[in-house]
Amino acid sequence: MTNLEHKVLFFGDLVGKVGRSSVIAYLSELKNKSGIPYFVMVNGENASHGFGLTEKNYLELVDAGVDCITSGNHIWDKKDIYTYIENADRLIRPVNYPSGTPGTGYRIFDVNGDKIAVINAIGRVFMQPIDSPWRILENKVNELKQITPNIIVDFHAEATAEKLCLGRFLSELGVSMFVGTHTHVQTADETIINNMAYITDAGFCGSVDGIIGMEYQTSLKRLTTSLPERYEVSETYPAQINAVEVSIAGGKATAIKRINFKVENKNGLEVSVDNSV
Repeated sequence: MTNLEHKVLFFGDLVGKVGRSSVIAYLSELKNKSGIPYFVMVNGENASHGFGLTEKNYLELVDAGVDCITSGNHIWDKKDIYTYIENADRLIRPVNYPSGTPGTGYRIFDVNGDKIAVINAIGRVFMQPIDSPWRILENKVNELKQITPNIIVDFHAEATAEKLCLGRFLSELGVSMFVGTHTHVQTADETIINNMAYITDAGFCGSVDGIIGMEYQTSLKRLTTSLPERYEVSETYPAQINAVEVSIAGGKATAIKRINFKVENKNGLEVSVDNSV
């Protein structure tokens, strides 16, 4: 077992062009200052106009320096996902989709001569019917621990209680980092549980003036009339960047810090990589 320290930077759900562009600008500034000394992760299931991830946008994020892209219930919303997911070596979909589903629910990454395993899973409370994540994750964590002590889980789920309970369960199995996604609201409960970094939800990256990234007027009409109004992505600035920075050594988390940054406009972005809460 190695005690090599890893810095992990995880961005909450990217929503549309505003979310992608803001994170890419942030990574560009980070690269200019320090060469991106992180294992960079994003949840990309809303990255392509709010629903799914196209191959073009997948490659755009990879080119910007993203090492791993996790997903969730919207992973299948863009048709070209079926043609490229098997060859997308930085993309994972929830591990608890039924056997035979395209893609993979976990990956092992080589990082500076060490290995980091990432697993993606999706919740069941207030979500679409899907296989239970509990035993699937337990078995997969135990399997991956034979390869590396550095294990990260992105749990894409609605209910706080489900995230908290699964997080504590996985901390007892030796997981290094547990990040909740899906609700698009960053929670202020970052902590370390049994040597595992934990946050209920990392938040989202996208338009501040939208409704969790979606355009206000269409959201208002849908919620006040109950008619099936199509959601449109908000493309206005300012934008927000929500992320967490985690330090891991020998499979154990030593620190977790929230990042909550505002991008004022799309031209000449002035991004401070030290802004955090």
